[in-house]
Amino acid sequence: MLPSSGMQQLRVVAAFGCRRTRPRLLPPAGIVLTQRRPLHLAPPFLVDDYIPRYRLLSDVDVAKKRSLAYSHLRNCNLCPRLCGINRYETTGMCLIGENVKVNVIAPHFGEEPCIQGHNGSGSVFFSGCNLRCSFCQNYDIAHQRNGFDLTPEELGEWYVKLQDVGQVHNVNLVTPEHVVPQVALSILHARTLGLKVPIVYNTSAFDSLASLELLDGLVDIYMPDFKVWSRKASRRLLKADDYAAAATESIRAMHAQVGDLCFTGDGIAKKGLLVRHLVMPGQEDEAKEIVKFIAESVSRDTFLNIMEQYRPNAHVGKPRRRAKTKGGDTEGEEDGEAEGRGGGCALC
Repeated sequence: MLPSSGMQQLRVVAAFGCRRTRPRLLPPAGIVLTQRRPLHLAPPFLVDDYIPRYRLLSDVDVAKKRSLAYSHLRNCNLCPRLCGINRYETTGMCLIGENVKVNVIAPHFGEEPCIQGHNGSGSVFFSGCNLRCSFCQNYDIAHQRNGFDLTPEELGEWYVKLQDVGQVHNVNLVTPEHVVPQVALSILHARTLGLKVPIVYNTSAFDSLASLELLDGLVDIYMPDFKVWSRKASRRLLKADDYAAAATESIRAMHAQVGDLCFTGDGIAKKGLLVRHLVMPGQEDEAKEIVKFIAESVSRDTFLNIMEQYRPNAHVGKPRRRAKTKGGDTEGEEDGEAEGRGGGCALC
């Protein structure tokens, strides 16, 4: 018989051996476990000290962007409309010439919490638009030329006022797709005046790769509103045949520039992509396709805001045209009525 000390040593060795040869638990038959995502000691969406991208441009890059912006004003082909007009002489689809027309400039508290923060987002609401959405929530601004004219230099000075007086967290450019050259020039001018807050590009996603190339290095947060997916809905509701093609191409390019949304420790977004989608009555299938595209073709870590504040506005339900009847009389047809008849679309 072993002495007591030897018996204790044997128990320790046996117990240690049992722990080493402990069998692994296997999943039930037919169930496949996916590989777990690696954990990061520092989450990739947190940044300590952020410097806006436009502050990092070299003098050569600044000069190139200025020259390119003036060139596009003389031959306007930055949005998918490709009007090709000289904006110093005339206007195209957006009805805006060499200067911008602005409706409101003020701290705004109606954005996502990570954008507006506590002090508000310095929003600049541009008049005009390169789309003609029949349900537009801001149709009095986007469809009409209401507001006051500003040169790019005057616009840049307003950015600095929003920063210094309003203490806003960012400069939020709302519906700027049709004034990208002026926006680029205004950011470059504000840079010389001491602007140091991030730039938010709040767009309908009806952008072109040429406009995003000009904005590369100037914009910190892209906030596209992906509206519809099908060509039929695009043509009927937005008056644009190729909206989804332009939007998918643009959103991919935006993500390639700035990546997924990043925040500082206070929860304020500083850089990245934030996609919006307004769910409309009878258009739920459009939302499914848009979300599927974002997950499969952009990033599964994309921040997506599903909005529900749709309300009948703009031209919804209003007479669109006068149609001749067999008797020679005319009768009105509501916006979208012909396409929606029998389909049950609640937008009509």
